[in-house]
Amino acid sequence: MPKGRPKQQEDSDVAVATEKKVRAQKPRQWKVILHNDDFTTMEFVIHVLTTVFSRTAGDATELMLQVHHNGFCVAGVYTYEIAETKVATVERLAKAAEFPFLCTMEPE
Repeated sequence: MPKGRPKQQEDSDVAVATEKKVRAQKPRQWKVILHNDDFTTMEFVIHVLTTVFSRTAGDATELMLQVHHNGFCVAGVYTYEIAETKVATVERLAKAAEFPFLCTMEPE
């Protein structure tokens, strides 16, 4: 037997346990987008941004102006389930107020 190598035991009852490390991946993020139309009022958009998305009045006004001038704005970025809930809430509020306000979500 070569020098420096330990003698191996053939009748060993020792088992080697190997453990796979599972890395938790960050959940995919989704953008909630508010779209411009010719009928929904600016006040309603600000109301949606402050109540549904917890924006300050100043932030809500800036985002409303983005919708007005650019045709859309990203109201927030969330996990799928939260984004889906936000979209449904906006749709419910818009329907109750009789506005055709469109809110969608897309992967970030």
